Amino acid sequence: MSTVIERARAKVNLTLHVGPPRADGYHPLESLVMFAGIGDVLTATATTDGAADFSLNIDGPFSKGLEVDAGNLILKAARAAQGKFSAAPCAFTLTKNLPIASGIGGGSADAAAALRAMARLAGLDAQAYAGAALPLGADVPVCMRSQTCVMRGIGESLEALPDVQTYSCVLVNPGVSVSTAAIFKRYDDGNPQDLVPRKYKGDLIALALESRNDLQPAACEVEPEIVRVLMELTMQGGARLVRMSGSGATCFAVFETSDQARDAAAHLSQKYPAWWVSASQLGGAI
Repeated sequence: MSTVIERARAKVNLTLHVGPPRADGYHPLESLVMFAGIGDVLTATATTDGAADFSLNIDGPFSKGLEVDAGNLILKAARAAQGKFSAAPCAFTLTKNLPIASGIGGGSADAAAALRAMARLAGLDAQAYAGAALPLGADVPVCMRSQTCVMRGIGESLEALPDVQTYSCVLVNPGVSVSTAAIFKRYDDGNPQDLVPRKYKGDLIALALESRNDLQPAACEVEPEIVRVLMELTMQGGARLVRMSGSGATCFAVFETSDQARDAAAHLSQKYPAWWVSASQLGGAI
């Protein structure tokens, strides 16, 4: 196999509980994570010219502003796998369909896709390079799985849930940048409480409705446009759950039917043409 294609699906935090920072500065998390049908697409091709390093080309609607340098998560993931597992260099092409720095794990999903692609090029199971994931960021291990999970700790503890439930949803990003560091600082200023472990069984949306995203109030204070997005989603017919994902600014609504999700997406796209709006499905296999 000389070329493989991996989908880097959008990560959606149905819930996000955040504890106070640990002694090492990291915040312990507990999050119910599902993955959407929309995402970036990563193509990896084995090099035949004896190249010693990796290459990366980026296209797609959100390619502008992305740097192909040592800080790029795809290249960091590839070099981590090379150092840890002696993985062979390859050439990557990323089609960037997801907004950048938007709380839906775009960069983390891209890094995870790179690790899966490299494993497949080597004739290994797609999870063979999972050991290189955690140092790249808390979201990378769960994005390696790209399936419904409860994520705990700093991303190292994953509890896979049966991927039998799928839901229609709409994702909305208003095109504003939010600082994750600023949101966490605002959250910490509110004296967060220790995490209380929860059980996730039954209808996941019903369970999510009993919970929250701890970073959402802080994000709404830092960027009021998020409030507008949440209000607009709440007003759409059939919306069961409306929430911000991750540290924002992307928000989502889960609908009773796919028709309601499509109607809501069409309405919001027409009303707010500058927003990124996508009707999709949560759940299902990678």
